[in-house]
Amino acid sequence: MQLKNVKVRCIKQSLPRFEDVVKTYSPLQQAAAKSLSDNSDFESIACNVESITVDGITYTTDFVCKGKDGSLAAFECVYRKHLTKPKTVKLLDASQAFWLGRGAAWGIIVEKE
Repeated sequence: MQLKNVKVRCIKQSLPRFEDVVKTYSPLQQAAAKSLSDNSDFESIACNVESITVDGITYTTDFVCKGKDGSLAAFECVYRKHLTKPKTVKLLDASQAFWLGRGAAWGIIVEKE
């Protein structure tokens, strides 16, 4: 999850299955983008999709994938060390409720240990 108008370093790249240029803001998000683009189950993938507003601040979902069967899946990239932080938990809960309410599968991507 990112702020909608984040002002940090961004890496831009073109990857298969992505609708636009992929803008990633962390090594974890970049690795996830490459992994998702290699997944043949997805027809198209959107990156940094505006989704939730919490306490008046708009956030984006890292990846929204459309399957070949028309299903949707949303993924959030979170570093393992941030999973226990109250704000992160609050944002993940809001994201999960948002996407499950729209009939999409939802998941978290974390780095390898």
